[in-house]
Amino acid sequence: MTATMPGRGPRTAGVDAAEVLRRCKQAVTPALAAAVSRLDPASREQTAYHLGWTELDGSAGSGGGKAVRPALAVLSAEAAGADAATGLPGAVAVELVHNFSLLHDDLIDRDTERRHRPTVWAQWGPAAAILSGDALLALALEVLVEAPSPHGPEAARQLAATVRELVRGQVEDVAFERRTDVGVEECLAMAAGKTGSLLATSASIGAVLAGAPGPVTTALHTFGAEVGAAFQLVDDLLGIWGDPSVTGKPVLSDLRSRKKSLPVTYAVHHGGADGRELAAWLAGTGEPSEPELHRAAALVAAGGGRDWAAAEARRRMALAEKALAGAELPAGPLAELVGLGRYLTDREF
Repeated sequence: MTATMPGRGPRTAGVDAAEVLRRCKQAVTPALAAAVSRLDPASREQTAYHLGWTELDGSAGSGGGKAVRPALAVLSAEAAGADAATGLPGAVAVELVHNFSLLHDDLIDRDTERRHRPTVWAQWGPAAAILSGDALLALALEVLVEAPSPHGPEAARQLAATVRELVRGQVEDVAFERRTDVGVEECLAMAAGKTGSLLATSASIGAVLAGAPGPVTTALHTFGAEVGAAFQLVDDLLGIWGDPSVTGKPVLSDLRSRKKSLPVTYAVHHGGADGRELAAWLAGTGEPSEPELHRAAALVAAGGGRDWAAAEARRRMALAEKALAGAELPAGPLAELVGLGRYLTDREF
């Protein structure tokens, strides 16, 4: 069974979101490559591989992911009335921070594959993933401090604060694995740090570099934070009911690791007898059987977790759009931001 956010698709709000991503990625990639070229040879090799630019044998790679965060940074500069070039240092910086977090996350989670390829730690060892990630984080701040905009230092300060929030979310996520009493609000706060904080900064950093007034940067930041919340909710739904051919993960993947994701946590606390049965199963140990996994998924749905997460994702996306509605942004960038936000949250689950 699949469902989608109603009335949405790759072309939303009159915008071809896939084309917006392609345009922004094409603009950002040369600047990102120039930044990565500063790294030491080992970190440069591992980063190029991680980004999908090269394969293990040194041949050309497929080019990696969609570069959503850099696209938001570019669009936020344009939304502030500046050109795309103004937002490029911010776009490069948020992409470097995003990949710093992925390198470390893969090691923390002991994931040996990303996008069907060996992860950096699995190929080169844990130390390589830690050190390459640290190098990307330092490089991100360097890029912003050197930006031609006089607002580069302020953008760097905001990004540094964002990294603190991101790390807070990751710390809480790890702690939740050892707890049996995680609440829905705690889970939402964790996701706001781990996922929402960087999307919020991505959606506003271009405007910061453009010297936009406070109400504009605040609206863009709120937009990104709410899109981040909706994105995480849909991602958690995909972690249970997503199509493996689309997600690249095994069916019921989050339940295999007994992850306390948002729909699961909601069902535990609001699902009555179903929630109590689900909580008891989550407290178990060992590799779950296929019948157990399907029973757990049924309990999440019966406990209201699936419906709540889908409704909450829609509500958060509506709040994101509302934040932009009063900011008096140019029509073109406004439509592209809304279209991209809907594209990110319109995934089958």
